[in-house]
Parts: sequence; C-alpha cells; structure tokens
Amino acid sequence: MQAAQTVEHNDAILTDPRWQALCARQPNTDHTFFYAVVTTGVFCRPSCGARRPRPENVRFFSTVREAEAAGFRACKRCRPSEPSSGAKNAAIIADICRVIDQAESAPNLTALAKRAGLSRFHFHRVFKEIAGVTPAEYASARRGARVRSALRQSATVTEAIYRAGFSSSGRFYEQADAMLGMQPAAFRAGGARAEIAVASGDSSLGKVLVAQTSRGVCAILLGDAEEPLMQDLRQRFPQATLRPASADEQKLVARAIRQVEMPEAAIDLPLDIQGTVFQKRVWKALQGIRPGTTATYAEIAAAVEMPTAARAVAGACAANKIAVAIPCHRVVGKNGALSGYRWGVARKQALLAREGSMREPKGGPEETRPTAKG
Repeated sequence: MQAAQTVEHNDAILTDPRWQALCARQPNTDHTFFYAVVTTGVFCRPSCGARRPRPENVRFFSTVREAEAAGFRACKRCRPSEPSSGAKNAAIIADICRVIDQAESAPNLTALAKRAGLSRFHFHRVFKEIAGVTPAEYASARRGARVRSALRQSATVTEAIYRAGFSSSGRFYEQADAMLGMQPAAFRAGGARAEIAVASGDSSLGKVLVAQTSRGVCAILLGDAEEPLMQDLRQRFPQATLRPASADEQKLVARAIRQVEMPEAAIDLPLDIQGTVFQKRVWKALQGIRPGTTATYAEIAAAVEMPTAARAVAGACAANKIAVAIPCHRVVGKNGALSGYRWGVARKQALLAREGSMREPKGGPEETRPTAKG
C-alpha cells in the first residue's frame, strides 16, 4: 500500500510544472512557490543551487508561511524567507528610475551605479534585464515624454524647452526631431503642420497604401479597399495634412508592392519609424529575421533580452504599421503555428509561402535568426 502511494506521489511530482522549474533552477519562478525536502527538513527557492532532491522526498508550498507551518526550516543557502535577489534588484532599479525621472539632465552611469551599490557593468546588465532598456534609453524615453507633455501644456515652444529641463534651445532642437518625429511647433499643434504623402496601388494580396514623411515611409498598410486603409491612416495621424504623392514619391509605392510580391528580396525602403523604446527594439529584432525563416514570440523576447516578455512582443507586433518592411509576418506562435496578423492571417500565410518559410506545427520551433537586439 505504501509503495503504491509512493509511486503515485512520484508521478504527481514528476508531472508537476514546478518540478521542471526546480530541475531547471529557474529564478523567475522564485516568487511563485517553494519546495521542501522531507529528509533534510529544509525548504528552498526553485533556483537554489543545492543538490537536486529525489522526487519522493519533495513537497511544494505556495508561501514561506505554509512551509514553516508544515515544520520545515529555511535553507541557509538561498534564504527563502528573505526577499529574493530579483525583488531586491527590482526595488533598486525602481529607485534609479525615480532618480532619472526627477533629474533635470540624465545622470551618468557611474553615479547611478554608485547609488545602486553595484559595479557599472553589473548595474547596466541588471537595469536592462528589469527595465527592458538601458539606462540611457530609459532616460531618453523619459526626456521625450517630458518634452511632449511640456509642448502640450506650454504657451510657447521656448517655455516648453525650459519646462522639459533643457538648459539651452540649441540642445533641445538637436534632439527634437528624433524625440518627436517632426518639428516642435508642428507637434505642439497636434501634428497639424506635419505633411504626409499618400499613394496606393494593387498587389496580389489586395490594396497597398504607402504613407511617407520627409524622413521616410511611416506606414505600409494592406487591405481589401483603399478607404478603410485611409481611415486607419487618419486615426494614426489625426492632425496631419495628408496629400497625394508626387510622381517621384509614387515610386515608393512600386517598391513597397515589390516587397509584398517578393518579401524574400532585400528591403531598400527608407523608413520613418515612430514608437516606444521597447517597440523599436522589437521591430529592429524583426528586421533581423532572415527571409525564409521564422521566429516565435518567445524567441523575439529572448532576442531583445526580455525572455519573459513574449506577450509584450506580440503587442509590439500588433502595433507595427509598416507591413513587410518590418516583417512581423515572420513571427509565429508556439510550435510554429500561425497566429494573428494585423492585415489578416491569410495574407500572413501567403507572405510566408512566398518566402518558403511555411513550416508545419511540431514539438518545438526550428532554428531562426532574430539577430538584432536594439
């Protein structure tokens, strides 16, 4: 009878996802459960470096209190009753983010690392791991947010410059175009002075609408008819002036249609990419996927060094407005299955088929090449 119970217990443990996390010593599961070993009377975090216990001796608990109530004592190696290193690091980085938010100018890396009590290299790695961006990228994003807020609230651009923390107008104008995607006065007017040239054409996958600013293509939209695509474009640039493309600008439509018909060809379109820091990193990683290959959302998350952010990667793919040139059609679901696509799964399937990168769902993803990390 006891032997049968032991076998049943072992089967339950071995099929429990927590056992796999224990075996892999996954630090990202440290806050989700604890395991105890009946032969030692000790309970640990899943990531503890202690020797792996036999499954028949393992017990799982959701909290420290439950493990202690069952008579187990905390491991002296991984100290499960104390805040995890991940929690400590998260608190440190949250404090650093507040420092950056409140600073008039971006603090240098050495000063931030000193406040965090870490070496420059370790601080930079931990910050990027937790925040998803480097300290410099975070500071730039926050500065951009302050600029946009100041331009909306200030009576003049000059007032906005100093409200946003810039010490001189020259430095502000040096960075304004990269932060706003247009001149400050145009942004303050809600993009009313921004001019976007629009043209459309027909492809084998339907209508292709191409929109471009003076900096490059800002949207490539696919659909069944032109008017819904124009409505989509107006929603994205509600205050901009949309005008028909000139004869020279029409050439970009031909290049965009060529990209739709031959997505495996090298992309040579000038792009005007606007998005959050995270979105830009994801889109850059998408551009690193070679034609003829695919990547899963989890693989892209790993490529941007945020392995637990697969869902956020999916959101960035959905926010992409530049079809084919930023090839979100090359991102597939788990096991290679097709997933959602802004312009329809049928178009996604057709694009992949043209590249020869269709693959049958199977037990695991094939090798891919999401190489760009941003």
